[in-house]
Amino acid sequence: MTASVTGPSVRKALSPATLCALCVGLSLCALLAVPGNFPGLSGQARLTLAVFALTTCAWIGTPIDDTYVALGGGLALAATGVISSETLFGTLGDATVWLLICAFVLAAAVTRTGLPTRAAAFLVSGARSVRQLVHLTTAALVVSAFAIPATSGRAALALPVFLALAAALRERARLVVMLALLFPTVILLSAVATLIGAGAHLITVSVLWESTGQHIGFTRWLLLGLPLAVASSHLAAEAVLLTTTRRADRREGVRVTVEDIQQHSTTRVTGPLSPPQARSALLLGTVVVLWCAEPLHGVSPALVALIGAVVAASPALGTVGLKDALKTVPWSLLLFMAATMAMGVALSASGAAQWLVGGLPGGAAVPPWAFLAGVVVVSTAAHLLLQSRSARSSVLVPLVVAAAAGAGVNPVSAALASTAAAGFCHTLPASAKPVALFAGLPETPTYTPRDLLRLSAVLAPLTALLVVVFALAVWPLLGVPVR
Repeated sequence: MTASVTGPSVRKALSPATLCALCVGLSLCALLAVPGNFPGLSGQARLTLAVFALTTCAWIGTPIDDTYVALGGGLALAATGVISSETLFGTLGDATVWLLICAFVLAAAVTRTGLPTRAAAFLVSGARSVRQLVHLTTAALVVSAFAIPATSGRAALALPVFLALAAALRERARLVVMLALLFPTVILLSAVATLIGAGAHLITVSVLWESTGQHIGFTRWLLLGLPLAVASSHLAAEAVLLTTTRRADRREGVRVTVEDIQQHSTTRVTGPLSPPQARSALLLGTVVVLWCAEPLHGVSPALVALIGAVVAASPALGTVGLKDALKTVPWSLLLFMAATMAMGVALSASGAAQWLVGGLPGGAAVPPWAFLAGVVVVSTAAHLLLQSRSARSSVLVPLVVAAAAGAGVNPVSAALASTAAAGFCHTLPASAKPVALFAGLPETPTYTPRDLLRLSAVLAPLTALLVVVFALAVWPLLGVPVR
């Protein structure tokens, strides 16, 4: 009996992909262990590169949980003295981590009232054509980035809205498939709008602070990211519309009323706001305004979020119990972020990142546009190897920041471009959680892997080009020069 249980599990663990990843990782470690190889590379840098090689290969080629791998990498770096234990444990107490925890508590309180579903229904009900429906849905999803942190949380919140729309449009299956593809596409691309839109953003901010001493707060990220999020989301909406529908589908009118959505929704979306909804709307609006006004009052966004979370869970004014709200916090994601931030510190502090990018051809002779284009292309394609958005940033951003310094490019511009480009992960159903969620809906027409590939062939170059245009032409106008 024991053999029959362990045999298949062992064979699954030792799949060809796993064996290949182990061989690559161990081979790189063996090369780094030979003192004569790579002259000029310090002992701490060798240890850091060995840990990064093993963790990256484990993320790519093994079924081991990403958080477990990241914690193992952070532990190895602390145990070998590359980073101190204070650095490893201190990342979990970072202000950005507290910001994300409190944002999830706020999101739980707002979601409990049904306010996001009601707001989305109100926006969508104004559509009179297919194109209007697409762009109003896109606008609603972009706005949700301010209320719900992380893309997986926004996808779970948007799913009931999609199912209600799908039921109301059940006679037009092609439109339902288009909407099924639109929701995860916009959720992923609009995450760049806010600092709390994805855990990868917090990793980028941490790496920039540790490497360059430059701090990007909520307001500055909003100023730089929101225009890109709006532009890329609506561009993607047009791409989804044109690649999944026919001209006849787009010419025929569409009318979805609030009453239609109410018939297929368990959340009340008609009538006046309930007292909990009104309190949640006021609280959320106040918190967002205070986040945006940080330069005026000087209060940390994390402290503002903590105040909002305490009010949201209070017995008198709150709409959710603190215990229930804390259950919605993705603690695994926070541990992953803390461990990868510590690994990013090690990569920069040990000199490993500078050594890795030191051999790149061209150096300062490479034009800034060519350097940024290369960063964007690599970051866009990275989802084919690393499914986790945070893992992609933890590997790429330290290298990009170090390479930017050698190429004479502003590290902030390069890091933001890499992080924004890494938001594209639409090629396969397994590339991102929102894509997988909307691809596996029973009894509802949805997209196929072929639909994803067709969209990716159009959307990948468009979004990459848009990020490069923002890095070269728009962000310099907003205070982030190319050099």
